[in-house]
Amino acid sequence: MAAFVLAIDQGTTSTRAIVFDGDYRVKGVGKQEFPQHFPDSGWVEHEPEDIWHTTLETMQYALARAAVSPQDIAAIGITNQRETTLIWDRDTGKPIHRAIVWQDRRTSDRCAALRADGAEDMVRDKTGLLLDPYFSGTKIAWLLDNVEGARAAAEAGKLAFGTVDSFLLWRLTGGKVHATDATNASRTLLYDIAAGDWDDDLLRLFGVPRALLPDVRDSAAHFGETDPDLFGVAIPICGIAGDQHAATVGQSCFTPGMLKSTYGTGCFALLNTGSEIVRSSNRLLSTIAYRLDGKVTYALEGSIFMAGATVQWLRDGLRFFERSDQAGALADHADPNQNVYLVPAFTGLGAPWWDAEARGALYGMTRNTGPAEIARAALEAVCYQTHDLLDAMRRDWTGSSETVLRVDGGMVASDWTMQRLADLLNAPVDRPLVLETTALGAAWLAGHKAGVWPDMQGFSASWKRNRRFMPQMDDDTRQKKLAGWADAIRRTLSA
Repeated sequence: MAAFVLAIDQGTTSTRAIVFDGDYRVKGVGKQEFPQHFPDSGWVEHEPEDIWHTTLETMQYALARAAVSPQDIAAIGITNQRETTLIWDRDTGKPIHRAIVWQDRRTSDRCAALRADGAEDMVRDKTGLLLDPYFSGTKIAWLLDNVEGARAAAEAGKLAFGTVDSFLLWRLTGGKVHATDATNASRTLLYDIAAGDWDDDLLRLFGVPRALLPDVRDSAAHFGETDPDLFGVAIPICGIAGDQHAATVGQSCFTPGMLKSTYGTGCFALLNTGSEIVRSSNRLLSTIAYRLDGKVTYALEGSIFMAGATVQWLRDGLRFFERSDQAGALADHADPNQNVYLVPAFTGLGAPWWDAEARGALYGMTRNTGPAEIARAALEAVCYQTHDLLDAMRRDWTGSSETVLRVDGGMVASDWTMQRLADLLNAPVDRPLVLETTALGAAWLAGHKAGVWPDMQGFSASWKRNRRFMPQMDDDTRQKKLAGWADAIRRTLSA
């Protein structure tokens, strides 16, 4: 049987499809960016058909580049932007509204009202999450309450909710399968991560009919087969995981204490805590890392909303450079005597502050401040925020005293950024040989379930490091820079 696996990596600003061979080598890649829609301040939307069409086209392109036919693909794995919320008609498959993206803050007032009513303790106990518009629950309620006829149709069982994985699974299977995996379910505010099921108390709290919800399966499971009309053959879909969970798998972070951080549109650090649900005292999230063979592995997570998206803003909004990979070279030319800080709270601040009303700010500018200094501040902001996440994790969980951070995502190709990250963390940073770790994680889930790729131990043994970045900054400089960042954050917080 062929060992080729096709991974769909459906992200916030682009869709990618990657064909891997049995040695985890990338054989073909398709990538397309798609538009972002900002209909109001703090609102972010996607056209669902853009998501669907870019998925199909990148899959076809990746197959062509790999010179592999659909018949040669043993399985498909899907990884996706999490929390992004879609509702569609079960009969027609047509979405009732644009997708509301995870970055969207339109339900801030609803979350604040629920907190004022004392609901957050119950929500945290069951879901491991905070009451924040980041998650899907209040997005679903907004759609039901603001699209004419939607609530009545949902209660009648005529509509389906899904995060992007569920939407793609529905479309790929020709509307035959409405399902998700435990990692995506755990990000909805509707799923009890200890009980492993949708929770009636949460459904009542958010006003979400159970009839809307998908079936929840393991991250490696038989999710169905593609409609033969799409590729000329029915291809098994055997793996689904939210992007950060797939990256945890792709980085082989299977042992409690292992830590990874992904630098894509946002930045997300996950610490494997094994079978233990660690309740954070520092406003981190308790989440499901993955579920395999019915067994759940948990994690602590810190979420940063703006990482690569900040570089994209420098590129497209300020036009500092033509390609995102030029940011590091520009930052390297910054005046070392200027202390400029960018707090990229364009859509609020994530962990550990969770301030939905904060907005982006630049501090420390002089008449000599230019694109190089602002580019450096943008890249350093990602490093500072990672420092804050790891500091909170160390205070929440003492299972490991040594921190080696495994990194992935588009930003890690920048040596300048990774060196500055190691400097500000005062810890080693390991960049893997295979940078496509999110897609690789989805591919392993699918390939292992299909029986063509090895088990967890065999996959872990294949992980290889491209480079380790060691701290080089002196402690006095590090502490001064961290103190300046802490002051910038204090000035930016809304309350």
